[in-house]
Amino acid sequence: MSALIEARGVSKRFRQHKRFPGLLGALKTLVTNEYTEVLAVSDIGFDIAAGEAVGYLGPNGAGKSTMIKMMTGILVPSDGTLSVLGRTPHLRRMDNAREIGVVFGQRSQLWWDLPLVDSFTLHQRIYDIPVARYADNLRRFSELLDLTPFLDRAVRQLSLGQRMRAEIVMSLLHDPKILFLDEPTIGLDVVAKDAVRRFLSEINRERGVTIILTTHDLQDIESICPRLIMVDHSRLIFDGELKSLRAALGSARRLTLEFASDPGPLPLRTAALVSDEGLRKNYLIEREDISLVAILSEVGSGRGLKDVALQEPDIEEVIRTFYQRRNAKALAS
Repeated sequence: MSALIEARGVSKRFRQHKRFPGLLGALKTLVTNEYTEVLAVSDIGFDIAAGEAVGYLGPNGAGKSTMIKMMTGILVPSDGTLSVLGRTPHLRRMDNAREIGVVFGQRSQLWWDLPLVDSFTLHQRIYDIPVARYADNLRRFSELLDLTPFLDRAVRQLSLGQRMRAEIVMSLLHDPKILFLDEPTIGLDVVAKDAVRRFLSEINRERGVTIILTTHDLQDIESICPRLIMVDHSRLIFDGELKSLRAALGSARRLTLEFASDPGPLPLRTAALVSDEGLRKNYLIEREDISLVAILSEVGSGRGLKDVALQEPDIEEVIRTFYQRRNAKALAS
């Protein structure tokens, strides 16, 4: 079975008027015919199959939003080939729009002064969604995202979290095969983020909607996306499962031992001491083959051990380690 999305050597360059310094330079900038070229996406290639949930991650300026806009047909690639649902996105925008949903975290599709349900009704008519299917989807999604009490409220009266949940509902009313999300949790509080993450995971699992998610919030990736595509300086630098990235980097676990009374210095062969606060001692376990049982055996009995906390590396630490190692290799070469 062919992939839903296929990218082969995709690049995107933008031309910008050359800027000149100073007051006279500002005037010259307005009339100049000189341009500089910015490479936003460089030689990107990947396949995404039906039903996948993929996190597209990278620092600011790495080309994440540009790639999303090319996949949705808003922008045209400068080089390479891009196929979404068997079509070239920018050549078949109308056909593509009926089978994809798009949410941009900083742009709204909702009508500001109208009741929320009016925006949904307009969407139903634009996409010619059968009335029964529209009603069922609206009821189901509104319940899952706790929007039912707000359907008759003007959009401008909704909180940021409520508006973002409404944007996601709208993008799914016509049962798209692919959902593109560009920073969907930006600016949301912890409760709203958790609701959005749980909903997206359920939609992916139960309805088989393929999800492509760009975000700066690493918890979004960990909660929703088993697969991770990482880009840096416009180039693809990693494509694989998050668990494979963790295993390859071997990020260290953190161990905290708490004692009823200070046992004094406690050097361990199986863990490296990070800090000694007397009653609390913090260690780093750098080898994956070392078990907690082995460490506790080394500590031994009779030391007044009261509590043990073992913390696995979070995704932020894993990705930070990846970037650090990659940059170190680049400097060494």
